[in-house]
Amino acid sequence: MTKEYAIIDLFAGPGGLGEGFSRAGRDTDTPMKIHLSVEMDDHAVQTLRLRAFLRSFPDFPVEYYNALNSGCVLPNWAELYPENWKHAHSEVRQRVLGEKGVFEELAIELDKAREAYNGNTILIGGPPCQAYSLAGRSRNSGKANYVLEDDHRHYLYREYVRILHKLLPAAFVMENVKGMLSSKVDGGGIFSRVLDDLEAAGDGYFLIPLSKATPEDGARAPARDFLIRAEDHGVPQARHRVIVVGIRKDMAEGLHLEEPLLGQPQAPVSVEQAIGDIPSLRSGLSKGDTVEAWQSALRDQASAIASSEAVPMEVRETARAIEIANEMPFLRVSSRKQQSNRMPLHLRDWFADDRLKALLQHETRGHIPGDLGRYLFSSAFSRAFGKSPKLVEFPEFLQPLHRNRSSGKFADRFRTQVVGRPSTTVTSHISKDGHYFIHHDPMQCRSLTVREAARLQTFPDNYLFCGPRTKQYHQVGNAVPPYLAWQIAKAVQRLLA
Repeated sequence: MTKEYAIIDLFAGPGGLGEGFSRAGRDTDTPMKIHLSVEMDDHAVQTLRLRAFLRSFPDFPVEYYNALNSGCVLPNWAELYPENWKHAHSEVRQRVLGEKGVFEELAIELDKAREAYNGNTILIGGPPCQAYSLAGRSRNSGKANYVLEDDHRHYLYREYVRILHKLLPAAFVMENVKGMLSSKVDGGGIFSRVLDDLEAAGDGYFLIPLSKATPEDGARAPARDFLIRAEDHGVPQARHRVIVVGIRKDMAEGLHLEEPLLGQPQAPVSVEQAIGDIPSLRSGLSKGDTVEAWQSALRDQASAIASSEAVPMEVRETARAIEIANEMPFLRVSSRKQQSNRMPLHLRDWFADDRLKALLQHETRGHIPGDLGRYLFSSAFSRAFGKSPKLVEFPEFLQPLHRNRSSGKFADRFRTQVVGRPSTTVTSHISKDGHYFIHHDPMQCRSLTVREAARLQTFPDNYLFCGPRTKQYHQVGNAVPPYLAWQIAKAVQRLLA
């Protein structure tokens, strides 16, 4: 008899892990479906509920595509499909894990899931990473009276472990930032404590690294073996994350894996392959934006770069071509969809939805004129030299007026995503200004759109992010790449089969 597994998704964000697992659960002999998602952010919860609602149908409802393809607002789902919408609200809970009373409330749902599925459950999720990330630790070190041991975020993983104790799932997946490997609290490494707690939960779990074989003697794998490089697994992004898979010990007796669960590294996918089919757009001006004003501002910046002896000749030539160009992209928003011939087949199939005729959430930001010049320089430099320039390589007239620009902490302040390589890590910082995520085309002179960032994160093209644009960016940057999550889910299925 086929076992069906219920997925409990903690710290779910906009649903990257859940998307991968639910998609794997639809096309296999080991079915899985999301039973409960828990997230605290308002807009991420809206995104999760919409996706949960859509997944409640064998095929997404026609009204969804009608709205997206025509550019109209989504209909009132509660009126059209009240039972499906009610189910979505039940599946997705807006709760702050760690707050008083939340565990006790969720414990009731965990008991129901365990009993309904005869113990066949899977726990997934990634506790918030700000306290572990290198950037977060740098920010915290500059805060007056900051006490590392008093930061509750260091211990949110214990809420995950607490639920692991209660649910006793057949398997779990916990994701976090690379910085967790080196983060220290109370004079000791936090990651060794995390592994100890995960291993000892319930009746015990066998911890499995995804990219390495398991030790022959049954010992725990070294901490570094739990680090995953997303770019080695078909994701067009250099995203390095700690991912721990655990199998309940009663199901892992004698388990030894001679090959990595995720298989051998795949050929890298470049930025150009991932987003090269997305229509060109012009950037905008943050004030007084019109086509004419933008063209004038860009030509002024291009002229200054083209005439500067401090700029490499290859960059000056690109700037000169833009300065004299008669045709520049006029649109700032596009819903036009086109076919890519450069994209690898695995991603083309992953992104595609034949019923979707529009391109979602492809709208550019507005920038100040000075940033147009910096973006132009950076993208032209990247095109010429195959790497993004450091801040010290910018000419003086393009240097930002930051007091701490010479500190060395902002060497990559303006970073172009280079055409021929996977992108750098897409983070929630993309919601702030886009300076770290400059498009590679100097003519467009802009940062990435939400859809382009979502492509680099491998969200399917029919995945709609709720809330204002800033919140959409934030959700994309906080997610686990769904295509990587799908591969992890398939690996977990093989372990449970």
